[in-house]
Amino acid sequence: MKPAADEAGCALQPLAPDDAAIIEGLSDALWLEDGLSPRSLAAYRSDLRLFAIWLRHRRQTLLHAAEHDIAAYLAEFAGRARPASQRRLIASLRRLYRWLMRQGRLGADPTARIELPAPPQRLPRVLSETQVEALLAAPATDTPRGQRDRAMLELLYATGLRVSELVGMRLVMLSLDMGVVRVLGKGGRERLVPMGELARAWLEQFLDDGRLRLLGGRASDVLFPTAQGRAMSRQMFWSLIKRYALSAGIEPSSLSPHTLRHAFATHLINHGADLRVVQLLLGHADMATTQIYTHVARERLKALHAAHHPRG
Repeated sequence: MKPAADEAGCALQPLAPDDAAIIEGLSDALWLEDGLSPRSLAAYRSDLRLFAIWLRHRRQTLLHAAEHDIAAYLAEFAGRARPASQRRLIASLRRLYRWLMRQGRLGADPTARIELPAPPQRLPRVLSETQVEALLAAPATDTPRGQRDRAMLELLYATGLRVSELVGMRLVMLSLDMGVVRVLGKGGRERLVPMGELARAWLEQFLDDGRLRLLGGRASDVLFPTAQGRAMSRQMFWSLIKRYALSAGIEPSSLSPHTLRHAFATHLINHGADLRVVQLLLGHADMATTQIYTHVARERLKALHAAHHPRG
């Protein structure tokens, strides 16, 4: 029998009580120890629930699964999943069995010899500095919404924030006097990020004029509110970026929600920034995540050499 195909099918199938308790126990531990977001916790639960259902069809449980059970499941899973999904599943299983060992409920880790599939080397698409300037200048700043959107784009490029961090910002997280923003990132990690003079100037204009007109007397602690005073959704901001990209002559298909974050990091490195500094500004827990931007910068330099050097 094949494993359940998706989360909807998975949710309809019952778990053995012991397996359900184990999955919830791990979820609680991950939330307490690592401060994982609800989305990340839901991904762990989904992966482990699918595996527990697969085991139950074989009269097996999470606590008693052996290495060959895990290998067989991964072999089936690999036929219908991308490498990134396979890596996430293996990470979920490793966290489960290492937690069970810490609990004293297992004597050996059945995932110890399971290897992760090699991640693909995918370089993020990066806008040139000229393209970024055109994108930032696209909003019509004679309107309250245009001032808000210009301030958001400027802050995003100046700080390298994630879109979720940007739209979730509150007034108390901004210090114009110090020229920094306080960001609550993944895993509940907090960081201070400098914003630069241009972003600060656009923020001051928005706060002094556009934000007041946009709210029309409503109270809101959201830094970049909608006309109703609520925080903008990531999807709404993404649609704004695509619209402004068209105005700036940039093909929207070349963008991603993290376009300006990627540009921030790559342009810093192109101008000589230290990789460790870029890691701190981006809020990456692992330097390996930041190192991809050195590859982007290297590819850009190679392309410029090929285009302009007489022997390129």
